[in-house]
Amino acid sequence: MQHTTTLKKNYEFRRLYAKGRSAVLPALVIYARPNRGGGSRVGFTVTTRLGHAVVRNRIRRRLREIYRLHEAELKPGTDMVVVARGRSVSASYRDLERDFLAGCRKLSLLREETAP
Repeated sequence: MQHTTTLKKNYEFRRLYAKGRSAVLPALVIYARPNRGGGSRVGFTVTTRLGHAVVRNRIRRRLREIYRLHEAELKPGTDMVVVARGRSVSASYRDLERDFLAGCRKLSLLREETAP
């Protein structure tokens, strides 16, 4: 991840849940809020209700990779939490990627394309 650090503290996640904007999609929910620093921060949440550790870690790895590949397209200076939902267990990588990008578009997190 180029300019991104991870959210690790419980109060950071709680602040985003309470004060951030959200985009609800079939496989995931994205919470986002601008931060005061220049860099972005991201956190991933996969609840134990979705399965045992192998299943949860597979979902988390996929979400991290999707974020890593599209990080350059996102505006800097944003805190983001990606929460996996029940459908993310059976969703393909492409479905997760499509939902992630749709959520980022909904929250206006993607950079504007400069047309020549």
